[in-house]
Amino acid sequence: MTVYLVGAGPGDPGLITVRGAELLARADVVVHDRLSAVELLDLAPPDAERIDVGKAPRAHRMTQEQITALLVVRGRSGQTVVRLKGGDPFVFARGSEEAAALAEAGVPFEVVPGITSALAVP
Repeated sequence: MTVYLVGAGPGDPGLITVRGAELLARADVVVHDRLSAVELLDLAPPDAERIDVGKAPRAHRMTQEQITALLVVRGRSGQTVVRLKGGDPFVFARGSEEAAALAEAGVPFEVVPGITSALAVP
C-alpha cells in the first residue's frame, strides 16, 4: 500500500495530528524509535507489528540504511506502514533520506508533518 512518514510531535502524545492518529489506527506495521511517545503505539491496532529501530545515542538497533531498506521492503509488500518520527519528519530528522529512498524505489509514500518542539512551546 503506502508508507507514511508521520511526525509524532514533540513528546506529548496529545500533540500528534489528527491525520497521524488516523494513520496509526489503520497501520499494519509501525516503525518507531525512542523519539516518539510510547503511548502513541496504543493507537495502532492490537495486531499491528511494532518495530523498534532504537536510535538511542551510540546504541542504534538498526542503521539508517537498514531502516530505509525496511521501509522499502515493507512498502512493496502491500502493507500500510507508518514510520513514526519524533517532532516533524524533516526537522532534525532523516525523513528526507527515507522519502528519497522510497521515491527511488517507486514505493508510494506520504509525509504527515508533525508539530516541532519550537512550535509547541507556550
